[in-house]
Amino acid sequence: MPSDLFLAASGWPSPTLAQVVPPSCAREVSAAPSFAVDGDDLVATFPEFSPRQPAHRLVPALSALGESPRGFRFELSAFARGSWSPWVAGATIGDARFAFLASSAAPLVCEIDEFVASAPAERVRLALRARVGDAGAAPTQWCVSLSAWSPGSDELPGVDGPRLSVPAFSQMEEDPALRHRVCSPTCVAMVMAYYGAPVPVAELAREMLQPELDLYGVWPAAIRAASRRGLGGYLLRFPDWAAAAWCLERGMPVIASLRYGAGELRGAAIEQTTGHLVVLTGCAGGEVFVNDPAAPRSTEVARRYRLDELRRVWLARSGVGYVLFAPTRRPRGAGDSAAP
Repeated sequence: MPSDLFLAASGWPSPTLAQVVPPSCAREVSAAPSFAVDGDDLVATFPEFSPRQPAHRLVPALSALGESPRGFRFELSAFARGSWSPWVAGATIGDARFAFLASSAAPLVCEIDEFVASAPAERVRLALRARVGDAGAAPTQWCVSLSAWSPGSDELPGVDGPRLSVPAFSQMEEDPALRHRVCSPTCVAMVMAYYGAPVPVAELAREMLQPELDLYGVWPAAIRAASRRGLGGYLLRFPDWAAAAWCLERGMPVIASLRYGAGELRGAAIEQTTGHLVVLTGCAGGEVFVNDPAAPRSTEVARRYRLDELRRVWLARSGVGYVLFAPTRRPRGAGDSAAP
């Protein structure tokens, strides 16, 4: 399969992390390494990850329940064409300043949220660099995920499944100065409310803002914000609709990163976008049930988009989704009810 999700955890509660990952993407769940001290930083360096197919795109995330570092960044090196690349730095998440490390070194470049390998990575080295202090602490229950993706095809038909009852919030009902920029915090707020952990959109937006980038939608920041409030999570470059359907069948909404031009997604809350987040809540009859935070009012957030069009503007482009879950609750099977 063209997508792998590697997990490394320390002190993580039951159920096991393997229960919340689509089987087509799941790889081994390993023990996370101990942190080593490097000056003012703590650094965890993971054993090599080996994708089943050489990977073009690599998306890491940190989920630290409750306690979280004040700030962190991922550093990555890829093995391709017989040699290892230099280490490359991802974006810094949270409040920290680390020593300079370039964000690109052939064949690897970091594009804020994900690392792109122009020569596909046969093996991957990953390090987590964290800063702790008065405003943060070294995590005791934490998990790092790494999604490794190679191009493939999504040709399987959509399968009808449950429709999840995810509360509907509109970003357009937020502060006028922010409303056009907070689709990611609004989606996270909807899913947190679904799990019974409501938090105001504005509060999430303040925490998820990355000042140096002036962005509210940096993917790892969403996982961090949810995990600080008790929800586990990971980022996955979904290989096909079947993997998304697997999550929905087990009661886990998917926050999907879309990109589309005018006319490519009929009935969409906004005509076109270079980057937008929506919550996928179900699928039936060739349509996908979606909570689109760009709707002008909360009563118009719940929508239906055509599955073939959603595949094109999601899976054929970024394909990235946030998956949040309740760490101590066993995901339900396909036959269970649609309430969390």
